[in-house]
Amino acid sequence: MKESHISLKDISGSKFGRLTVIEFSHKDKHGHSYWTCRCECGNTKTIYGMSLICGDTKSCGCLRKNLLSERNTKTKTIHGGSRIRLYNIWINIIQRTTNENTQCYCNYGGRGITVCNEWLDYINFRDWALANGYSDNLTIDRTDNNGNYEPNNCRWVTLKEQANNKRNNRLIEHKGEVKTIAQWSELYNMPYNILSNRLYRGWSIERALNEPVNKFSLN
Repeated sequence: MKESHISLKDISGSKFGRLTVIEFSHKDKHGHSYWTCRCECGNTKTIYGMSLICGDTKSCGCLRKNLLSERNTKTKTIHGGSRIRLYNIWINIIQRTTNENTQCYCNYGGRGITVCNEWLDYINFRDWALANGYSDNLTIDRTDNNGNYEPNNCRWVTLKEQANNKRNNRLIEHKGEVKTIAQWSELYNMPYNILSNRLYRGWSIERALNEPVNKFSLN
């Protein structure tokens, strides 16, 4: 829906969900009107007028967080999900895409990566996982690393397969070929974590691939 004269009217004092409009804020370079709003939680936020009028925005963001918290609590209580690995995977996905205080948020939610509405409910996520190849030795992987957590962009893979799909994957040239660390480890039959650790410590790729692994120190 395009912005029209309706958003240009003074909507100061109007209430939209948890938000009360305080005053007009500004127009952006496209002529879109923004309004300063106060949320019931006490936060003040500037919001696009049409987003308010169309019902797309109903809070400063606290409503979504509250719903997630309620769902998490309900899931733990009813399904005992907090005791299983799959539940922990789901919790980590939610945290890194919604919780700004999480250490890795900048690589997920901070880049605009979200979780689809369907997966905000753990049971829906669990059902998808079990129907699409989940097992305890696999990890969730996004096919498009710039895409969201949703059924058509996620799969279950080994740690090595996931390493090959990381957006910051390190490509290493050796003997005229360029491969990822995971690909080199597979080609030389060397444990991925050992090769990765050797390179991190500054070893040359030649030495890292060819020096025998000490079975006691595993380095």
